[in-house]
Amino acid sequence: MLLRWSVVIGFGVAIWAFCGALIALGQQFWSMDTTLIAHAIGAPVIAAFFSWLYFRYYHFTSVLVTAVAFVAVSLAIDFAIVAPFFERSYAMFASVLGVWLPELLIFAATYLTGWFMGQRLTPAQV
Repeated sequence: MLLRWSVVIGFGVAIWAFCGALIALGQQFWSMDTTLIAHAIGAPVIAAFFSWLYFRYYHFTSVLVTAVAFVAVSLAIDFAIVAPFFERSYAMFASVLGVWLPELLIFAATYLTGWFMGQRLTPAQV
């Protein structure tokens, strides 16, 4: 059971890390507004990719539990590490574009990816 949750949490951390890298790189080349828009667009793409990997090779948890877990991991890292140590403020949580929209889109992308993967036909059904 612990190993299975470690996999789920690991995938959540990977989603968070790639989104963080997108923000870090975006800030080097674009304004903060453009970076946040790119993050809002990229977050569901990143989540869909890692969700596809998770559901394809592991699928230890239901679609809903997985979507909630991926968002919870991301928010927990932002709350416990990013806000106090990198931003030195919790003001980031007031930003719909910076936090809440990407998290909603990560949830939706994870849920829809899992749902679609559950709907596909296996070779035995064809």
